[in-house]
Amino acid sequence: MKTTISEVKQFVGKEVTIGAWIANKRSSGKIAFLQLRDGTGFIQGVVVKADVSEEVFQSAKSITQESSLYVTGEVQEDARSPFGFELLVKDIKIIHDSVDFPITPKEHGIEFLMDNRHLWLRSRRQHAIMKIRNEIIRATYQFFNENGFVKVDPPILTGSAPEGTSELFHTKYFDEDAYLSQSGQLYMEAAAMALGKCSHLVQRSVQKNLKLDVI
Repeated sequence: MKTTISEVKQFVGKEVTIGAWIANKRSSGKIAFLQLRDGTGFIQGVVVKADVSEEVFQSAKSITQESSLYVTGEVQEDARSPFGFELLVKDIKIIHDSVDFPITPKEHGIEFLMDNRHLWLRSRRQHAIMKIRNEIIRATYQFFNENGFVKVDPPILTGSAPEGTSELFHTKYFDEDAYLSQSGQLYMEAAAMALGKCSHLVQRSVQKNLKLDVI
């Protein structure tokens, strides 16, 4: 049975197959512990040497961080796990070996992590932040929809400084100068006269240090 990490709670005591990446791993003698992630969540896979072939156990010990794989095992409840479940691994099929993944399980400076933002998103903290952000957005949309609002998207870019603003985020748009708009409310005034209740999500920027706005 193929499933995702978020859905394994439906298959306690049953054997499932999950497509995942290795977030981290450690081994202790005859047991290897694999921290698995698949985008829906994280789960620990336990590989007991006595319960698997030598090939599978050696794969569990040698597989590198962020390698992709199919892992098959029995779902077990585990009160010690933050997720509440773990996977007793029976088989491993490596799809692709990762080489020299730059974000290792150690302390990294913010500048380094921001330079590798596309990879930092794979970490537990960033995963949690994005899930919380998604839930806030979902709840916001639900509130406005249930209360009769219409969502209106004002232009993101403008050709000049509105309202005498002195600091603007500059970019190029088809080889022309453009700036991040800071006057959504002006467009919303016009929209309100046409639609009544209307709303838009405010896109905040930090002009002097944009990196700090996405930590």
